[in-house]
Amino acid sequence: MKIQTIVLPFLIGIFLCFSLNLYAQQSGVRGQVFDMETSEPISGVSIKVIGESAGTLTNQMGEFVIPLTSAGEYKLQVSYVGYKSDSLNIELVEDSQWLTRDFYLVNESSLLEEIVITRHRDRTAEIALLKERRESNLMLNQIGIRELNKKGVSDVENAVSKVVGITKSDDGSQVFVRGMGDRYNSTFFNGLPLPSNDPGLKNLSLDLLSTDLVEYVEVDKAFNSYMYGDFAGGNINVKSKEYSGKGVFELSLSSTVNSNTIAHADQFSFYPGEFDKLGFANYKIPNNPLSNFNFVNSANPVARNPYPGGAKLLAGKSYQVGHFWRANFLATAGFSNGYDYQEGFNKNINAQGADLLSLNQVKYSYSTHSQALLNANLAYQDKHKLSYNFMFINTSEQTNDLYTGFIRDIAENDNGRLQRGAYSNNRLFVNQVLGTHKMSDDLNLNWSGSINNIFYAMPDRIQNTFRFMEDQQGYVFAQDAITDNHRFNQKLNEREYAFDVHAKYNLPFLNTDDNDNFFRVGYQAKMKRRDFEAIQFNFRIAGDQLYNVVDPSNLDAFFNQENFQKNYFFIESFADETPQSYQGIQDVHATYFDLTYQWTPKLTSIIGMRYENLKQEVSWITQLDPAGGINQLSKNKFLPSLNLKYLINNKQNLRLGASKTYTLPQFKERAPFVYDEPTERTFGNPYLYPSDNYNIDLKWEMFPQANELIALGVFGKYIQNPINAMTVASTSNDISYVNVGDNGTVMGVELEFKKQLISWDSEKHKLHIGGNATLMKTHQVIDEEKVARETEFYIMPTHTESSFTGASDLLVNADISYELNLGNGKFVNSSVVYHYFSDRLYSLGIEQKGNFVDKAVGSLDFVLQSKLTSKVGLRLLARNLLDPSYQRVQENSGAHVPVMSYKKGRFFTLGVTYSL
Repeated sequence: MKIQTIVLPFLIGIFLCFSLNLYAQQSGVRGQVFDMETSEPISGVSIKVIGESAGTLTNQMGEFVIPLTSAGEYKLQVSYVGYKSDSLNIELVEDSQWLTRDFYLVNESSLLEEIVITRHRDRTAEIALLKERRESNLMLNQIGIRELNKKGVSDVENAVSKVVGITKSDDGSQVFVRGMGDRYNSTFFNGLPLPSNDPGLKNLSLDLLSTDLVEYVEVDKAFNSYMYGDFAGGNINVKSKEYSGKGVFELSLSSTVNSNTIAHADQFSFYPGEFDKLGFANYKIPNNPLSNFNFVNSANPVARNPYPGGAKLLAGKSYQVGHFWRANFLATAGFSNGYDYQEGFNKNINAQGADLLSLNQVKYSYSTHSQALLNANLAYQDKHKLSYNFMFINTSEQTNDLYTGFIRDIAENDNGRLQRGAYSNNRLFVNQVLGTHKMSDDLNLNWSGSINNIFYAMPDRIQNTFRFMEDQQGYVFAQDAITDNHRFNQKLNEREYAFDVHAKYNLPFLNTDDNDNFFRVGYQAKMKRRDFEAIQFNFRIAGDQLYNVVDPSNLDAFFNQENFQKNYFFIESFADETPQSYQGIQDVHATYFDLTYQWTPKLTSIIGMRYENLKQEVSWITQLDPAGGINQLSKNKFLPSLNLKYLINNKQNLRLGASKTYTLPQFKERAPFVYDEPTERTFGNPYLYPSDNYNIDLKWEMFPQANELIALGVFGKYIQNPINAMTVASTSNDISYVNVGDNGTVMGVELEFKKQLISWDSEKHKLHIGGNATLMKTHQVIDEEKVARETEFYIMPTHTESSFTGASDLLVNADISYELNLGNGKFVNSSVVYHYFSDRLYSLGIEQKGNFVDKAVGSLDFVLQSKLTSKVGLRLLARNLLDPSYQRVQENSGAHVPVMSYKKGRFFTLGVTYSL
């Protein structure tokens, strides 16, 4: 705590001193001029000061600067051929004052009723988002759909990985914001929370959200009072598409192929079952599963030809209702599928480097993605707006995994075989209602509410273990533990209800034309209910059957009712037919307040306070606690925040943010529920408790042109009682979750830039570059005595210090883009996009074994988009062109031993869009 109490006031003091000494002594007005319907800048616009000789024309980026000699009232006249003129009265109250005023001109060909619906800013364009970032009093990181399309991004997970300081896990289940993983981040849709689809994670897997549904993605890395306090890394908000225009209808078709898949196209096979190729399945446990063999799904893989493809429809329309109302509708629906082949190896070794597990792996997978979005809104001029959003997403993945090689105590002559067939299905339903109301010139009232439901199921996962017998020239069942041959079922149903209402009141007695002072007060509630259950049916092979040869591809010949009645095998579970289960209840009620105050024309502060009352309850019946139990956690949190913005000049900002937040354990982390994977077992810790986080950010931004950016920032975090996954002392080396030490720290530097390198032929040709880089250092203390005091188990870490899991010291994104504007909406765009992350910790070593570290990876993508007619567009995307190896090493003291390696292959997508 001493560090925070000294450093935080010191940095704030430096910031204020620097801010007050950068006060400029010139006066005037500056700004930009945009097309109201496209948000594109307009060059050559005339801006005159009525009654004065001052005046100018906008440059190629629509910018203008008009110096004025003294304080007083002025009138600006803005005009351009083909556009309706506009005017504005301004007042300079000081001789050294600069005002920023922007204009949105209406094309003369626009109808009056269309003006009503297009007056909002187009926030899909880079230039509009950069302008919003420059003007905002908060630190913003936004990326719009146009930029995402340029970079070939198809889902939100890949979208946020293009933001400075963010990377994702190899399997796509998590994103890491400044080295902070899932537990430290939050996910929202139109400002309302989204539920998780994974029983072990806090957030929704962002690859479920296609960019077809997105207008822009916003990542807040500096806390403010409007945000829920369970935060330390990033607050990710996905803004869904809206429509306002005369009407649109689009049909898109696409297909994605993978180089690995093409090379092994004749080898694909999957376990058949009660699920279809569209990705929908029913979760059903057989009747009397222990007394008879009543499983209906076959255990024999069936060959399938990989034919990937996708289709999407989009339609939108606006209607004038009376003189002042406008109704807008947008609907989109789509389906896509894909096939992947992955080949590599997995190992587990001891501290001396001897194999505990050494398996070659081949994985076949088939995935589907279905989605639908409906947006409807009704607006009364710019005073009132009601919106309804509905989103449905259904995804599935079917896998066939084959592991062969060394398995200790089962197949120690490299003659083992483990095969697993699984199917998983996610269904997400989102319903949202939002309202914005301008009650008066000084009072605005906003409210929103949501009901979300997600259903996740893994019906009838099948796993079997064998060893090859040389003397019999065939495979026999291997059985070292009863779980070596089993069928597994699990399902999760999570319901989440959220509500927000807040009022913003301008302070007219403090406001002038030059500043905007206001306060905001609000209430938020988030109520989550989770039901999770899992049951595993273990097949105990009779002793006299363990040496009979079986065909691994025809297990139905052994596992059937006839052989069950002959006692060739027995079906058992941990608690008869009662599944293991846990139920979670989490309620958060919050009130928040912030005051935005402009101390000088250049210095603005947002001082906020948030109070949260949070309750979490987890109840369970598991194999570790068959009698069941319940665990409750209740906390009151007071969370202050401070955001400062200093306007160095019209193109530069200096910002500071400081806050206190917390990190709440997840349901599964506190329930003593055992979850089995082929290479590890995890269970929850009822003694786990929240962490407290102290955050600080300092950032300088420069906007040389309307579409350009240079930003440099530093950040730091101090985390008390950080939570981490650790292997605990047990016969099976299970993994649990603990408050691993007293503190952890994160420090780093971030750099961003966007630059138009060159344009020629009246801006028909443009060349852009962009990129960002993050250099950071994470550190945490691992205290085994603390864990022993606070829990019922022990840890034996190899090291007493480490970095954060998932945190890379260096992250880099870079891109270069070429744009050819052919006029009349026709264009050709191409981009080359590069992403790199350095080595990052995967898990901590124990008992003298080294840490597991994922090695650095760089990836390269190429995107080509064109619209050569007014109706037809083409898109070519080549991803992962370098096809690097994804490797994990165990850093033992004697050597760094590779324990996992695979390649994803190269992906090629061809798409066509037809628009009416």
